[in-house]
Amino acid sequence: MSAASETFSSILAQPTPLFPLELGRRNPEIGKLFAASLTSQWNPATIIDWDGLDLQAFTAEQRQALRVRWSRRAWGEYGAISESPALQIRFCHDRLDADTRLYFSIRTQEESRHAEISYRLAEKFGGYIDAPAEEYRGSVSSHGIRRLALDADVPVESTIAALVCSAEQIILENFMHVAKLTTQPDIRRVYQLILRDEARHCAFGWYLMANRLPHLSAAQKERVREAVVTMIEQVELNGYQLAWLAPDNAASRAQIEGDRILWRGGLGASTEELEKPVFIASLRRIRERMDSEWGISLPKFFHPKTGEI
Repeated sequence: MSAASETFSSILAQPTPLFPLELGRRNPEIGKLFAASLTSQWNPATIIDWDGLDLQAFTAEQRQALRVRWSRRAWGEYGAISESPALQIRFCHDRLDADTRLYFSIRTQEESRHAEISYRLAEKFGGYIDAPAEEYRGSVSSHGIRRLALDADVPVESTIAALVCSAEQIILENFMHVAKLTTQPDIRRVYQLILRDEARHCAFGWYLMANRLPHLSAAQKERVREAVVTMIEQVELNGYQLAWLAPDNAASRAQIEGDRILWRGGLGASTEELEKPVFIASLRRIRERMDSEWGISLPKFFHPKTGEI
């Protein structure tokens, strides 16, 4: 993600004061999310009857499309696994409240579950694909959050606003859309479980920002705005989560066609025609909420397939 500064000042090279420890409750809404996560655990190894999943119920092209779809999901989740501990380190470095640090400890575990269930599904339907095609890699490679989290010159609020209140909010609403279209029970169950976790992740971001924004200067709020714009323009509108937004090439067309095959069978995907209004509505809601709650005005965005948003 190009928002990372050219001269990288890592917090890992700085001394971090650890004492005195401050363990008081400062953000009770985030504390409630932590409690909810503790009581909402699930095991990817047992949540599906893997041995009882009848592959003969799927056509060969459906199995291949599922293999590709869930490999693609795993690529994104692996990034989440690395970004979570990086942000946890940043929260400790910046001495954020204990509620925030505790919640993110379990967020890492939740993202690991999402990665494992995605990997298991890809393996079941033909074998996990360990990397995207070269021409598609530019759309789904890392969005740079781990680097931003460790960059002392980048306010942590910028990173949370871009990652959680923008990117995760978009995928949450897309997953809600896809789950409604999914009729295969096991795949629908996976979406429902991931959605439950992701809803807490998004709520965390908005709660944290509500707590932190009153203390930010005008210059810091501008950094938040710039980070959100960069995430949307250079990551989301480049096809990081929705293949039809990626640059047109053979690899992205294959992803789009695979999703269409799955949509026809109710197997956990959608199409450009159906996802486009969901995506546009998500961006508009994010813009309206950031304007009304944060006093931050986002520009209009443009993509050839959506027009001006």
